[in-house]
Amino acid sequence: MTPANSRPGADFYHGEFAVSSEFKEVFRMSMPIRWGDMDAFGHVNNTVYFRYMEQVRISWLETLDIASEERATGEGPVIVNANMTFLRQLRYPGDIDCRMFIGAPGRSSVDTRFELRRADTPDIVVAEGGAKIVWVNYQAEKSVPLPEVVRTLFAAT
Repeated sequence: MTPANSRPGADFYHGEFAVSSEFKEVFRMSMPIRWGDMDAFGHVNNTVYFRYMEQVRISWLETLDIASEERATGEGPVIVNANMTFLRQLRYPGDIDCRMFIGAPGRSSVDTRFELRRADTPDIVVAEGGAKIVWVNYQAEKSVPLPEVVRTLFAAT
């Protein structure tokens, strides 16, 4: 797992959507494609791509130590939507390299984007997706403003 540097400049395109220059790369990690990730058709099941995206997001949040903020306040991140565009099939065996990007934080949320590539073909994006993270009060089940400490962490990564 490696934190990444921001990418200034014009929009760049991978597959179906543009990762705008307003998004900055904040995290990268690799993980194995597991035998159990495949379905009856012999390729990685579409739901597993969301698991890859989830693991990258959780690993990134762990590097920011977001959990201590959640325990102290009863507030934290939830995902309100997620999407994925499947560009190429993945098959076992191999490793997947995942890149995570975030946009500028809003009042209570931040948009994220992801690129997934096979480690042995790093120039080819196999899937790209996104998810909106919203900060909520867990007991009230309502969005709340991003805490200043979290906003600062998001801006600094």
